[in-house]
Amino acid sequence: MTVKSAFGITLIILVVGIAGSEAWASEHQPSIADVLFTVNNVWMMVATFLVFLMHLGFATLESGLTRAKNTTNILFKNTAIIAIGILTYAFVGFNLMYPVAGAETPDWNGWLGFSGFGIDGSGVRETSEYNPGYTYWTDFLFQAMFAATGATIISGAVAERIKLGSFLIFTVLFVAIAYPITGSWKWGTGWLDDLGFYDFAGSTLVHSVGGWGALAGAILLGPRLGKYVGGSVRPIMGHNLPLATIGVFLLWLGWFGFNGGSVLSAAAGDTSRVLVTTNIAAAAGVVAAMLVSWSIQKKPDLSMALNGALAGLVGITASADVVSPGSAALIGLIAGALVVVSVIFFDKIKVDDPVGAISVHLTCGIWGTLAVGIFSTNPEHSIFKQLVGVIAIGVFTFAFALIVFGILKATIGLRVSKGAELRGLDLSEHDQEAYSGFQIFTTQ
Repeated sequence: MTVKSAFGITLIILVVGIAGSEAWASEHQPSIADVLFTVNNVWMMVATFLVFLMHLGFATLESGLTRAKNTTNILFKNTAIIAIGILTYAFVGFNLMYPVAGAETPDWNGWLGFSGFGIDGSGVRETSEYNPGYTYWTDFLFQAMFAATGATIISGAVAERIKLGSFLIFTVLFVAIAYPITGSWKWGTGWLDDLGFYDFAGSTLVHSVGGWGALAGAILLGPRLGKYVGGSVRPIMGHNLPLATIGVFLLWLGWFGFNGGSVLSAAAGDTSRVLVTTNIAAAAGVVAAMLVSWSIQKKPDLSMALNGALAGLVGITASADVVSPGSAALIGLIAGALVVVSVIFFDKIKVDDPVGAISVHLTCGIWGTLAVGIFSTNPEHSIFKQLVGVIAIGVFTFAFALIVFGILKATIGLRVSKGAELRGLDLSEHDQEAYSGFQIFTTQ
């Protein structure tokens, strides 16, 4: 065979191959809807990863703002919370919060519904027929990341004196029952949704829920030893402010998934708007908390500035998709000021919260929810509807937490002994130091 013939045969094969490839591609060309479904689903999974990262932020923030002798205990609780949250949400929480998601003929009264134990991804739930933006599996994963957050909030407020076993029992019940029931009232198309109550990503449904639980726990536990002496407040400083600062920046980053993912699609305009309002509110919260605490305490307080960022983030979470950037700045500024005043207030009434979780998540969660009725661009949103939601969810959650904590206190006990608290929970509860081998030198 000559070189010329071989070249001709090769050229024919290439032409036939290309023509066949084009025909196959034409036959199997994905539709625009398929491409959009994939893009939306991928963004929702990325947002899920960012929300998961927030749990590392909570762990480092709480560790940094508490004493070194309790670090292992803080880290253990935060590790256990995410595991308990995922498992309980898979077993019962998801179908309690979204009773219509797993039932073909749901009987949903708007108050309490349940579509069965476990999760099931068979059939249409793996495709866009379940939801045009994401699959059933992605829906569950994203929501599960939120579920554990409420218990994580409580962890910080009861730190340094709660029994580990009692806290873990409470976490199971809170994530499995309390959080999904109140969540179903709005996000599960329940009675608050019918009323017109609005909470975009959870200023009340996630943060205030955790804040009410934190308040109940802190009240029943009582303050840490040495916190309030002779009618005055004695600050108990955190042992690692760099670790706390890392935690806040991780949370700030994670909030892009928390709020950005709550658009429930990768729609460019909606998602970018939410990210902008979220970021502006956080920045405004830092500035407000910094200025207010500086003017009151006469010194700039890093812990207040850090909580100011979180205050702004919590405050904007209910309205990030329905307010302008200017309104977001005002919401963040007010939240940043509120968190400082709230921390001082709870100290005055002797409710000991080592990390300021109640002030950040409850006080600013309530403010952010009410702010929807003030700043929303949707005329159907009203402060009255928002107030009804805040009160209803607050009464239910606080009562639930108070009852569960009360039962634990009366049975197996809620608080560690005085000796265990003075020694530190790392050794008394775990027999494991976070900073083993390090010696602290002091000068007289």
